[in-house]
Amino acid sequence: MNQATYLNNQFIIAMPTLVDPNFFHTVTYLCQHNKEGALGIVINRPTQMKLGEIFMQMKIPVTSSSASEMTVFAGGPVQQEHGFVLHTTEGKWDVTMPVSDSVSLTTSRDIIEAIAVDKGPKQYFIALGYAGWGEGQLEQEILANTWLNTPFNKNVLFETPIDKRWQGAAEQIGININQLTTQAGHC
Repeated sequence: MNQATYLNNQFIIAMPTLVDPNFFHTVTYLCQHNKEGALGIVINRPTQMKLGEIFMQMKIPVTSSSASEMTVFAGGPVQQEHGFVLHTTEGKWDVTMPVSDSVSLTTSRDIIEAIAVDKGPKQYFIALGYAGWGEGQLEQEILANTWLNTPFNKNVLFETPIDKRWQGAAEQIGININQLTTQAGHC
């Protein structure tokens, strides 16, 4: 796969036949995809945890009640003890990887401290863990009709209701995900 065909800054949507409980009906935002593998954050698996619990665990002073009430998501089955923040690209944070011109992924404490006092990015998404694939693994899963890839859309990530993200990500390319068959066609 050449660099032009990598799926950075795209969604992969679990096909209806994917029954793995880690990925059933999920939408994953691919933050990094290259010849070594891929890293993504599942964007539609809310946990029961609120961001306020993370502030408390990390002993971070809080002045933002709205931030404390933000839902924390299960970003994937890998390193679930580590936090990941997808956010609009603004501000300077210690450990940030730009995913696109408009979205970055940050893993450092300073962004959580800024969010706690309403000085963080305008839009953000907090997840524990990530989804990861080794070299060639994601490509093989796509060929096996496990995933459908679609363009990234900030509205799906930051504004679409959680329970509508799976369908919404597919609908942006005109597909009703519930009507797809299990048959894969390849030339």
